[in-house]
Amino acid sequence: MVPFAGRAEGAMPCVFLALGLETVLEALLTSTAVVALAEIGDKTQLLAIILATRFRKPLPIVLGILVATLANHFLAALVGEQAARFLDGQWFRYAVAISFIAMALWTLIPDKLDDEENERPARFGAFLTTAVAFFLVEMGDKTQLATIALGARFHSVLPVMAGTTLGMMIANVPAVFFGRELIRRVPLHVVRWIAAGLFLAIGLWLLAQTTGLI
Repeated sequence: MVPFAGRAEGAMPCVFLALGLETVLEALLTSTAVVALAEIGDKTQLLAIILATRFRKPLPIVLGILVATLANHFLAALVGEQAARFLDGQWFRYAVAISFIAMALWTLIPDKLDDEENERPARFGAFLTTAVAFFLVEMGDKTQLATIALGARFHSVLPVMAGTTLGMMIANVPAVFFGRELIRRVPLHVVRWIAAGLFLAIGLWLLAQTTGLI
């Protein structure tokens, strides 16, 4: 991994030139892997299954997930990037590292939908219901907080947003089409441990960088 991205003076408008292709690819691929794994068994994936069962219209549901995730994760990555820009310092880097470690512990806790979220009436059709429900349920969810932390880690918005959105789609599109059968066949406890290990590895790497060990 590249060192924790600091504030760049005179950064060019193009994110690929400002950050460098290597950093952009690292942000994109890391964000994709982290969120794709963390989303397995997450409450938003459970919501995708419920909506697919309710509406039986996969395409509008997939598009609703895409729109909601783009909007939510753009804001989340922007919050993380701006926090890193204005609060950058050794203490903030420690905070970001610790947040990844905390996320590793949170990932091991199985998610479930509240009854209110599970039984929310559908009044606006598959697409709009999915977009609104996903945006609201994602607020404060671990994948949103992971996006904030990744935005701060890589000091970038678009690559992180693209990666986390891709990760969400990788996890949720099969859930929409295959529903509960996917959950039954995927060993959720194994996926949670892998996701937790990835969060932990990123957190420990950042701690080692911040302390000057590497």
